[in-house]
Amino acid sequence: MGTTGPAAAASGGAHQDRSDVRADATEAGLAQVLAGAHLATARRMPSLVDAAARRLGVADTRLYVADLQQLRLVALPRPGSDAEGEELDVDASLAGLAYRTQQIQQARDGTVAYVPMIDGVERVGVLRVTGPRLDPATLQACAALADLAALLVVAKSLHSDLLVTRERARPMSVQAELLWAFLPPRTIGTASVTSSAVLEPAYEVGGDAFDHSLDDDALHLTLLDAMGHDLASGGASAIGLATCRATRRAGGSLPEIATAIDRTLDQWIPGRLMTAVIANLDTRTGSLSWINCGHPPPLLVREGRVLPRILERTPHLPLGLGFHTEQPPTLHHERLQPGDRVLVYSDGVTEARSPGGDLFGEERLADAVIRSATEGEASPEALRRLIQNLLAHQRTRLRDDATLLLAEWHPEAD
Repeated sequence: MGTTGPAAAASGGAHQDRSDVRADATEAGLAQVLAGAHLATARRMPSLVDAAARRLGVADTRLYVADLQQLRLVALPRPGSDAEGEELDVDASLAGLAYRTQQIQQARDGTVAYVPMIDGVERVGVLRVTGPRLDPATLQACAALADLAALLVVAKSLHSDLLVTRERARPMSVQAELLWAFLPPRTIGTASVTSSAVLEPAYEVGGDAFDHSLDDDALHLTLLDAMGHDLASGGASAIGLATCRATRRAGGSLPEIATAIDRTLDQWIPGRLMTAVIANLDTRTGSLSWINCGHPPPLLVREGRVLPRILERTPHLPLGLGFHTEQPPTLHHERLQPGDRVLVYSDGVTEARSPGGDLFGEERLADAVIRSATEGEASPEALRRLIQNLLAHQRTRLRDDATLLLAEWHPEAD
């Protein structure tokens, strides 16, 4: 029989009081971190997060950030800690499971949990929390703390070599440093659409580059592949991205963007060719518009299978020759269905060869995309696994840049 009367009211009041105390502690902890972070260096951030977590009854915390290739989760240094330089495998650890699934993972004894650190929809790392009583309310509060920590990591990374070097397993070439400085976050999204990208070889990339941006009702996508694999290639791609953004932000159409890139390359880096796919997706209607200048055609994935040649059109000449100034490239259109994914890729993906000379090829690429779709993987994780398959095929040594850009349209139900 259920409890009624004054006892029940008292019990409910006590529960409400505990909830209020928890909410107050969470709010105070987040405010403490935010206030302290304004003038703090990146090295002090883990201590700020740890102090806030102790307000919630958590005994200890540890911040881990994903490395550039999303293979490891690397601990950020904290004064007095014995875990300096600790690394956890993304594919073989409880922390990695939290990162891959973007869900809190708790150890069997209940005293340790790993909380995903997510900036918007971009996976940043995980927050490890340790304590004798990690109940659902505590973990919910820790999730809010992890969200704030992710925002701070991203913000501080813009001017902190500590955070940047923690995300790297080895030194980076000059052309790769140039390109990564121009690239946006790997994953962006809203309730209606998600766009995610990966780029290899991460530390030696030369001519590939991607861009994606969101407006209220539109997703812009660009994938560029400059000829060569040297510093001039990186410079050409950087110029291509800058020209694309300048034209787009001035209200230019897709044909105008392509023409501007073509003209700029021809003027400043003559003879340096570049292939490109430049696209817009109307996130209200699913209308996809794109231009293809000498690039492999995008793939359309629907209901767990690749629809052959749906997005294949006769490609125009590559950019950089000056041919598009007089006659802008044709704009193509296709209407997507809810749940559709569009994969744009560079030829370094399909032309990757195994040590025995076996091409990765379009069929293997399609199979990998289909497998990820049928397994229900989110776009960022699907691409992470796909690029690892590609690296394994070529024994981790790519001879050409390989870039993948995957957009998924998932409009909210009315």
